[in-house]
Amino acid sequence: MNAGTTLTFETDGIDWVKAAAIFELAPLGTREPDVLRKTFENSDLTCFAWDGETLVGIARALSDHTVHSVIYDLCMLPEYQGQGLGTRMMEAMLERLGTPGVVLWSVPGKESFYARFGFKPMLTAMARFEDPERSAAGGYISL
Repeated sequence: MNAGTTLTFETDGIDWVKAAAIFELAPLGTREPDVLRKTFENSDLTCFAWDGETLVGIARALSDHTVHSVIYDLCMLPEYQGQGLGTRMMEAMLERLGTPGVVLWSVPGKESFYARFGFKPMLTAMARFEDPERSAAGGYISL
């Protein structure tokens, strides 16, 4: 990871086409740039990782600012994975959220990364998906 990698927390000036490419390359799936922009602009906390002037990572969260928060979409370009940038982003997100309860969505297979921050698998969580078959095929739910 370049020593010049920095984090910012505002959505102003983000190239959403580039952000959507990061989302896809991470890989977290495909999002239309305008939909991705709306989800980030409507979130309570956003985090963007930059290597100089290049956007290399994104994350967002929703929060009641008192008890619970939910972290979504922590992702970065593959060449930046495994170099500590995800840890920096998670630490910054958790610090800024400041709630005692935090839930997050994890890509299947990345659970051990989040366990380092004290996250545990939930036994009773349930979800309703637009495309349940696709979510099951991705390892997120069982049908």
